[in-house]
Amino acid sequence: MQGGKVEITNNALIEDFSSYLSLDRSLSNNTQSAYLSDISKLQNFLYPASFVELDRTKATDFLETLSDLGLSVKSIARIISGIKTFYRFLVEEEHITHSPLARISNPKLPKHLPSVLTHEEVMEMMNCIDLSKIAGERDKTILMLLYGSGLRVSELVSLEVNDLFLEEGIIKVLGKGNKERLVPIGEKTIRQVELYLQYYRRHVADKQSGAPLILNQQGKSLSRISIFKTIKKLAEKAGINKIISPHTLRHTFATVLIEAGADLRAVQQMLGHQSITTTEIYTHLDRSYLKTVMEQFHPRA
Repeated sequence: MQGGKVEITNNALIEDFSSYLSLDRSLSNNTQSAYLSDISKLQNFLYPASFVELDRTKATDFLETLSDLGLSVKSIARIISGIKTFYRFLVEEEHITHSPLARISNPKLPKHLPSVLTHEEVMEMMNCIDLSKIAGERDKTILMLLYGSGLRVSELVSLEVNDLFLEEGIIKVLGKGNKERLVPIGEKTIRQVELYLQYYRRHVADKQSGAPLILNQQGKSLSRISIFKTIKKLAEKAGINKIISPHTLRHTFATVLIEAGADLRAVQQMLGHQSITTTEIYTHLDRSYLKTVMEQFHPRA
């Protein structure tokens, strides 16, 4: 027992918490129900003890019980999060002096590896572009910049003509947190961008177009939704039965580089990842590649 208003009943504490979720945090009914469901599980575990009697040992026992019930790691993590919120509320309301779950960490969720395309699949998408139409050069440029430079779709939308340094083989990208980075651009992509500028952009741009590189046929900046639809349509035409988005091409860019032996730090810089641990997820995409590296370079392999 931690002191404070220990005489208050569990049901009264739940009612107070419910009011807090509704009035103070203005949460939806579904979210409130999820929180209260988590608290109910703990109440059943503690019965007939009070919430204020929970200590770290009992909290650990409760988590082990959840695991024994066969709940997924994701479900357990959600329940822990809900109960931690409840106990922070109890501390704020001075029903207890400190939370018994404060030092209990959530279980690590398994990382979902990003969907990637093969080079052949990207080429199939490229071949489905109708270059007889004026938008063909634009769509090919979009595909090549996403796949060839690993841009986020937001970075592609914000890319401006003045950000191109084609002679030097680089582009200036404005990434997350308004951080600028320089990204190399290959010769094939450079040639495609030059074709786009000559045969598409110069024909659709007007005085109102401004600096954005990628324009729609009305001379306005192409939206993220339009790029998403373009990539999805090309994937469907190519007969690719995967969930595809512009971000898939970014994942593919990173995977191709790492599987070919590119330095992880270099890929991190090109992708604009703040932490290299974010980039490291791509090293898990092809275990056979890592095995090959070990066998090739380790003297005792």
